Amino acid sequence: MPLPKKIKKHIPLTESKTLLSRRRELVDKINKDGTFLPKSLLHADLDGGFLEFVKNELKTVIDGKVIPTIDILITTQNWSQFTETWNLQNLDKNVEPPFITTVRVPEVKFGTNPAVLYNIPNRRQYFYAQVPTWDGQRNGMDIYKIPQPVPIDITYTVKIVCNRMREINEFNKNVIEKFASKQAYQVIKGHYIPIIMGNISDESVMELEKRKFYIQSYEFTLLGFLIDENEFEVSPAVSRVLQVVEFDTSTTKRRVKKDINIGGNEIDVLFVVGNNVNSQIFDYTTNIIIVTPTNVESFDVYINNDYYGSDLTEIQINTNDKLKFVIVKTDDTIDSIIRLFGNPI
Repeated sequence: MPLPKKIKKHIPLTESKTLLSRRRELVDKINKDGTFLPKSLLHADLDGGFLEFVKNELKTVIDGKVIPTIDILITTQNWSQFTETWNLQNLDKNVEPPFITTVRVPEVKFGTNPAVLYNIPNRRQYFYAQVPTWDGQRNGMDIYKIPQPVPIDITYTVKIVCNRMREINEFNKNVIEKFASKQAYQVIKGHYIPIIMGNISDESVMELEKRKFYIQSYEFTLLGFLIDENEFEVSPAVSRVLQVVEFDTSTTKRRVKKDINIGGNEIDVLFVVGNNVNSQIFDYTTNIIIVTPTNVESFDVYINNDYYGSDLTEIQINTNDKLKFVIVKTDDTIDSIIRLFGNPI
């Protein structure tokens, strides 16, 4: 039984992060440069990320040597011209097989990325984050808004050019293993972008007059999206205002309480026949409680000629206030009395 070529020298003692911990790790990666907004993602970023994916994730090693990967994108038109005019000789720094190159289809279509597929019209701004601020005097908040990303699909064709079938087999094994779950992911500027594998075709040259070489093409679709930092919006929210209240700390002498001397703290306000109004000025502060009105259907209370209320049971009187009663008698042929009980304060 053959032994495995790759043996783990170290076994991790801690489990990898999942669920909430993993999401927090992703947020930390996005915000690792100190910004509260996501990084912009444009066509050039997606192209560069795919080239890194081909170079690092599809790296193929034959006889201890890595098959070189061309670090530039070739369009479909340039590739057709290149295959007609290239020289396989290693002269004047011309490329010699084997090598891997990436061809991009110029047409970029509206995307099918399910994460941003359902768009809302008019490209409106949406709340992204609420960031605390401090200007040296006040605490506040800034509201960060971004538009919904626009999904796009970019098609690439990765081609391996070689002289031996074993090189095609090794590259094919790497691709099939990488896309065993139909799709793979590439981290581009902190964003996880899915890549889906498509068709595999053969473009090998078998003419007898020319040197024999193999060309195998692998089609990939990058399900990306566009985020432009020029469309981000930062607006201030409500700031916290510091209110300063001043209090008078000086002490004042307590006013001497004055008791009512008439009738043992009771006052009878008399309304004789033909009189429905009675006034009295108080030279002290007191709470007056109306005990038992006699022959009174209703009454209005005025303090300093300002209406205070009707049919009250308690009245607050300050020093030098003028208290006036206006009553409606039950029987106009007899006198009326409103008995007050004074409670000095």
